[in-house]
Formats: sequence, structure tokens, C-alpha cells
Amino acid sequence: MNFNKAIIIGRVTKDPETRTTPNGQTVASIGVASNRVWNTNNGEKQEKVEYHSIVAWGKLAEICGQYLTKGQLVLFEGRLETRTWDGQDGVKRSKTEIIAENMQMGPRPRSQEEGSTYQANQNNQVKEEPAQNNTSQNQTNEQTPKNISNDDEEIKIEDIPF
Repeated sequence: MNFNKAIIIGRVTKDPETRTTPNGQTVASIGVASNRVWNTNNGEKQEKVEYHSIVAWGKLAEICGQYLTKGQLVLFEGRLETRTWDGQDGVKRSKTEIIAENMQMGPRPRSQEEGSTYQANQNNQVKEEPAQNNTSQNQTNEQTPKNISNDDEEIKIEDIPF
């Protein structure tokens, strides 16, 4: 059995680029940066940033273009796919991308629509969920990112095992 699955949690590096193919299909290109932090043997903190190219198609692409913004925390689940082409200089080039199948949006940056998260699915349903105001000083208003997929099952960041 073969298995090709990628799950990326990171921040959107720039606003998604959405376009329509000649046959009318919507496609979005999204850049996501994730980082890894570790300590070396002598206790020195190290950090490495990885940049990922995400491609979303159809309704998911439309949702990405409408709701994702630079700096927003996002989770993408999909498959790795490498495409190759001949460059203008005649050199064969290749690029590995994540073809998105599901997306989970984190809260928007505070400067935009503070307190709202969005839940959507592939069935053209998008709904805004305003944050609940909590007057207790001991509790914070933490927003749980919402799952965007073919089903409405919610995935919570704290449930992801890494």
C-alpha cells in the first residue's frame, strides 16, 4: 500500500493568489511558512524555517482567496505532487507542492475582523462564528480554528500530536 499525505501548520506568507483556468476552474496558490525549534547538544537554541507551496482547487480555492490573509495561522492537509516543465532557458525544472484537500483556519490577525473565525466546507457553505464575550477575568477568549473539508468534523490544534 502507498501513502501520500502532508499536514502543514504555519503562517500564510502573503495573501493567496487566486485565478481561473481557461476551462473555468478556480485555483489558488498559497505560501505557508512553518518553523522548527530545537536545542543543540551544548544548549544553544536553533530555528529553521521551511517555506511550502500550497495549491487549492475549486471551492476550497475560492474560500482560501476570500478568507486567508498574510500572517494568519493555517493548517493544510493534502498530498505532495511534483510538477516538471522546461524553463525558457531550456533547462528542465521541477517544483514540489502540496495539493490541498482540507484546510483549517486559525484566528485572523487582530487588525482584521477581531473575534471572528470561519467554518466552511466543500459544499459551498460558509458561516461566520463571532467570538463569545467572556466577562470572567480568569478566562481568555481563545478561538478554535475550524475544519474545512468534505465533512463537518472539527479538528482542534491541541489534538494534533506534534
